[in-house]
Amino acid sequence: MSREQSKKLLPWISTPLILVAFIVAWDLFVRVNDISELVLPPPLTVLDSLVEVIGDPATWDHARVTAAETIGGFLIAMVSGVAVGVVLGKVAWLERSLRPMIVASQVVPKVALIPLFVIWFGFGMTSKVIMSAMLAFFPIMLNVQLGVRSVEAGQREVMRSLNADRWQTFRHLELKSTMPYVFAGMEVGIVFAIIGTIVGEYLGGSEGLGYLVVRTLNELNAPALFAVIILLSVLGLLLYFAVHGLKRFFIPWHESVYSQQDVNR
Repeated sequence: MSREQSKKLLPWISTPLILVAFIVAWDLFVRVNDISELVLPPPLTVLDSLVEVIGDPATWDHARVTAAETIGGFLIAMVSGVAVGVVLGKVAWLERSLRPMIVASQVVPKVALIPLFVIWFGFGMTSKVIMSAMLAFFPIMLNVQLGVRSVEAGQREVMRSLNADRWQTFRHLELKSTMPYVFAGMEVGIVFAIIGTIVGEYLGGSEGLGYLVVRTLNELNAPALFAVIILLSVLGLLLYFAVHGLKRFFIPWHESVYSQQDVNR
């Protein structure tokens, strides 16, 4: 087997081995220390609960709600984050004027705002979508702002020397320079979006996987609680890899994409 083939197969071998080692260590830790299932259930018990949870049709309804709230909040954050990031990246005085307010809005604990959102928008999806959008907005906006400012003056001069108009400059220079930053913000933003959704469901919801976490916790059903957490992790991974797939589709020419492809080859 060649060195390139070994590099390609390494992640497919090492990742399952690490996962198996973690599960074995988990099981040994529980058995050796004789830990109660109410505190830390063994892996096989969690697996049984996971199969039971997945087999319940209501679980899929809750998962669809969580996915819809997360995607809705992420899309709002993406549109608003890109728009605000472009404006602030191009208008320096406006960015300096709004920076204190933007930073202040981010340092406020979002959990403290959930009761207000529940009062204003009720216990439905709206409050969770807004919470998801608020958490995802800042990393997207910040990365877009950095992307807009990454275009150097010398590059603009080259475009002018080639008699490029504004549209050509935007298409061939500004857009290509900013897109990697946009997707970097999106990859972080989708993670924050699902965190915002779960927190919203956890504190003020009657449906969704976050609500299932609260319900299983109130029932002191630790195996089911672990099972729901695993489902949340899987959902988060699927959404993240969906965004990463869009990145590979739209900017295959960027170093962060083709260098990874070369490693996988």
